[in-house]
Amino acid sequence: MNATATARTARRRTLRVAAATLTAAAALTLTACNGSDTGGAKTSGKADSAAAADSKGAGSSEVQGKAGGGANQSAPRCVTDGLKAAFATGEDAVPDPNAQGSTTTSIVLTNTTGTSCKIGGFPGVDLNTEHGSADWSLQRSSTKYSSIILGPGDSTDFTINLALAGDDDKGSWTPAYAVITPPNETKSITLDWPWGGLVDQRSATRPATFVNPIG
Repeated sequence: MNATATARTARRRTLRVAAATLTAAAALTLTACNGSDTGGAKTSGKADSAAAADSKGAGSSEVQGKAGGGANQSAPRCVTDGLKAAFATGEDAVPDPNAQGSTTTSIVLTNTTGTSCKIGGFPGVDLNTEHGSADWSLQRSSTKYSSIILGPGDSTDFTINLALAGDDDKGSWTPAYAVITPPNETKSITLDWPWGGLVDQRSATRPATFVNPIG
């Protein structure tokens, strides 16, 4: 083979290698673009405690979003009998009595069943006196929400904004219980109220004590 033929053969081999490299790169690009990363709903982590409750019948049923992290979006909804509820009472979870209405308390909900379940939206929350009457059905915030998949033993939470009453506040009202109803449920869980008195805004149009969505 003469020098000219050898040069042509080497050049063809170089072009074939370059074309193969470009094809492989294009395939990797398409794979990345068509990946399975999804957003929307979250999968829960584990927490130390859990919670559930009631308000004017059932909690909000509007569940939105997609399951992420490979969670089973077709999981059945979480029901009251399969949830444990508890106020978060760790050092960072204690409401600040000097926050003038901008403090919060958290209620943790834990899946106590052996299967995954889906939960999302607003729980119903009633604050009741010792007599058990629904003295204050809390309004809901305008915060958006998505659905969450809880695996066995997994937990999520929701917060309640509080307007705690000061020591000299004459317009205070102290509940004895918080009654929580999970979304789409009518059965409730009753928790002892662990904090002090609230600014009495039961008849207010926009009270500073209100409930936020799960998760």
